[in-house]
Amino acid sequence: MPITKLQRRTRVKRGIRKKITGTAGRPRLTVFRSNKNIYAQLVDDLSGQTVAAANSLQDGISGSNPVETATAVGKALAEAAKAAGIDTIVFDRNGYQYHGRVQALANGVREGGLTF
Repeated sequence: MPITKLQRRTRVKRGIRKKITGTAGRPRLTVFRSNKNIYAQLVDDLSGQTVAAANSLQDGISGSNPVETATAVGKALAEAAKAAGIDTIVFDRNGYQYHGRVQALANGVREGGLTF
């Protein structure tokens, strides 16, 4: 029986999560990508808390195409992280390829001033 896309992504996601963990000083940036929207949040895995979050459904976040929207989400997340006192993060692509909207979101976060 062939492996589906979801099964492959779940397997890759487990492998990524074995290697990285978010802390209070360096939270994990996790990405969820649906067909229409993109969501990102900074998670402190030790306490199980979300430090900051942004998504494409928020007011003021828009773009002419999905890649520009993802960049705007990344910049908004960086602003929220700076307000929470976060400078460095760990990137969790959540099993998605580092390409297209996921890469644009990461570049938007970098443009916003966060390092990873």
